[in-house]
Amino acid sequence: MHVKSLAAVIAVFVASDGTSYADLPTLPAFYPSPWSAGGPNGWDAAYKQAHEFVSKLTVLEKVNLTTGTGNQADLCTGNTGSVPRLGFRKLCLQDGPVGVRYTDLNSVFPAGISAAATWSRSLIRRRGEALGEEFRDKGIDVLLGPAVGPLGRDPAGGRNFEAFGPDPYLAGVAVAQTVEGTQSAGVIASVKHYILNEQEHFRGGISSNIDDKTMHELYLWPFADAVRAGVGSVMCSYNKINNTYACENSYVLNHLLKGELGFQGFVVSDWGGQHSGYLSALSGLDMTMPGDGVRNSTYGSYWGGALTESVLSLAISPFRIDDMAVRIMAAFYKVGRDTKQVDINYSSWTNETIGPQYWRSKTGNTTVNRHVDVQRNHAELIREMGAKSVVLLKNTGKALPLKQPASVAIIGEDAQDNPNGPNACVDRICNIGTLAMGWGSATAEYPYLISPATALEKQASVDKTIFTNVKSNWDLSVARAAASNTSVAIVFANANSGEGYQTLDGNFGDRKNLTLWNGGDELIAAVASVNPNTVVVIHSVGPVLIDHIKTHPNVTAILWAGLPGQESGNSLTDVLYGKVNPQGRTPFTWGKAAGDWGITTLTNSSTQQPQQDFSEGSFIDYRYFDREGIEPSFEFGFGLSYTNFSYSNLKVERQDIGPYKPASGSTSAGPTFGGINYDPESALYPEGFQKVPGMIYPWIVDTNIPDDTGSPDFPYAAHNRSAQPIPPAGGAPGGNPELYKVVYVATVDVTNTGEVAGTDIPQLYLSLGGLAEPKVVLRGFDEVELKAGETKTVTFDVTYRDLSNWDTEAQDWKVTSDEKTVYIGASSRDLRLHVNIQ
Repeated sequence: MHVKSLAAVIAVFVASDGTSYADLPTLPAFYPSPWSAGGPNGWDAAYKQAHEFVSKLTVLEKVNLTTGTGNQADLCTGNTGSVPRLGFRKLCLQDGPVGVRYTDLNSVFPAGISAAATWSRSLIRRRGEALGEEFRDKGIDVLLGPAVGPLGRDPAGGRNFEAFGPDPYLAGVAVAQTVEGTQSAGVIASVKHYILNEQEHFRGGISSNIDDKTMHELYLWPFADAVRAGVGSVMCSYNKINNTYACENSYVLNHLLKGELGFQGFVVSDWGGQHSGYLSALSGLDMTMPGDGVRNSTYGSYWGGALTESVLSLAISPFRIDDMAVRIMAAFYKVGRDTKQVDINYSSWTNETIGPQYWRSKTGNTTVNRHVDVQRNHAELIREMGAKSVVLLKNTGKALPLKQPASVAIIGEDAQDNPNGPNACVDRICNIGTLAMGWGSATAEYPYLISPATALEKQASVDKTIFTNVKSNWDLSVARAAASNTSVAIVFANANSGEGYQTLDGNFGDRKNLTLWNGGDELIAAVASVNPNTVVVIHSVGPVLIDHIKTHPNVTAILWAGLPGQESGNSLTDVLYGKVNPQGRTPFTWGKAAGDWGITTLTNSSTQQPQQDFSEGSFIDYRYFDREGIEPSFEFGFGLSYTNFSYSNLKVERQDIGPYKPASGSTSAGPTFGGINYDPESALYPEGFQKVPGMIYPWIVDTNIPDDTGSPDFPYAAHNRSAQPIPPAGGAPGGNPELYKVVYVATVDVTNTGEVAGTDIPQLYLSLGGLAEPKVVLRGFDEVELKAGETKTVTFDVTYRDLSNWDTEAQDWKVTSDEKTVYIGASSRDLRLHVNIQ
């Protein structure tokens, strides 16, 4: 289908209150939902097993696989039905991206934004594998993460910290490594939130309106990397996309995700993100969570018995219900759940050992928590990653690393323990003590949290350093007194955010401003006014306005410590004292003023259909700063070290790969697996069946089944099971394999010109040319450990995809005729070498 602009198709819309909304951007419908085809990297073998399994299922059993059994109905945050006849238990889905939510004896890892700040493929993959091990050992089938939505369009976005920052290339590398690590441990990863869920205000109904080019070049990019990495599940988001909900958006799910990107796994709704029955299935949704929540309906669910009715009435074709089940089971087999599955050994709803299995109905008392310790040696990884994610933003006169200072003062609430314990606030919805994760569903219970004050006091004891600890942000006279009598004053401040189901200090998930919380600015100013060796440490979910701190002559060092997880204080101490030479690079841009990013959170709407136009296109974060000529406080990719690095001898060689070939041909016809008994009597509840109250089941209650196909809006094209054309940019998971062929190989020598060993992050940027294109875009980076005086040659592969722009006419990636330039640098603005390649 040829669409010049996703925002160009217009419709007249009338809201439930009678308000007319004319000229709202919409998307073309796209049917049928592409059926799975298998592929390399384990999909073919998984599909063979899935086809065999699904061929044995009844329609009721297929529906049971696709429908959540209800909120708090069973042990996990998400539970499907089971297939007892074949010995297949329910599937268990669980948050979240930093650790197993709602249980004990688990680890808390650095948040996604801190993982990205390491710019380390190996660390990010190890983090994914460790997360997978912990989820696997709790009996979980699907880990609800990682996140690359929100990407981070708005620096104040509440859930940005869950993801890997606003650059699609960096986010794509990080999500692929996380997916591969997680699934290697035998757990299905569910990448989220697909797509354009870029703020928390109005997230349940806001329409994110976008054009075709921006969708592909920015927001879809990291999801393509996740699909290419073999991700088993994608979670669709709450928002609308061009005025159709993400979880029933046939263009976004059927065409972009399953068609163009060749996604072979299953799409699951975010909790409560489903808004229709058969239409959401025809539009590409494969599993609904938590499954209930539909009031005044026969089944309390859009699916369950309602989905069974839709299959029996032919509103859903056999090939579609089969494909839904096959996709779920293929993901299951691909990661080896058939051999790696253990019993679910925890309850999300109680910490007691004995309790109800079915929490909502308070029935089925049994041993629900076996308190299985899944932490292994992951604390070592968490400490290492926390240290290597610290970004050294300023270091005047070699103020750091510290070397047995005579005295040190630790000042600020953010250095302290929460006096009520690290898990005192449900879902971490508070800002008491040190900040090591944001709030919301992307949280886990700390096994412990090492505060900076605790770790630094221990180090001071070893060094025989006089140690002072000021715990309050608000008694500035005490802070000044402590700071004025010490060799170095380390002052801590933070900025928090989270999920928009709760407000914290006036912040409804999204941050209401980009300043430091709890009087942090005033505290830093007070300390710096009396101590000429003031070190500032910031724990935050994203950028804050700190140019006044950067330029203060008494602030000798600034460190961004992000959201480092349970080993926070140890990780920071390792960097402050030089046990770890900082390698972190900022994964976002730090502006000097709130308007520097050019984005404003939509916090008020006069309509029931709030519209958010992504009119800036791909110009977010550093791309916007570059276009507008805005000087940042710290640019994307920036970070200092305790040593120095130089670059030389850049060479770029073209590879002989021949011309790019668009994908072509057709799929096979839509397959079916096993038969369907269309006799409604066979789908009624079994005689004498005892229902668990509140549980969603696949059986129907009446043999008089409504005929939804009689609706004038019924999408008959969804029933076309004939072979379908393969999109030019499609043909395999992640898109056309031609996109990933290496066109150029760049090499550069990196030398450690300093006196201590360190790790550099050389970065490759491309100018794609064209007056309407960003000045540069990130297209490569590496992690290079170097001894003092050592030189290593670093190699970067530049693919066809890296060099391309999205062509809306051809609906494919094309390399334009504009001049292209390869840059090597230490950040997006420290570009030291370049070669013109076209």
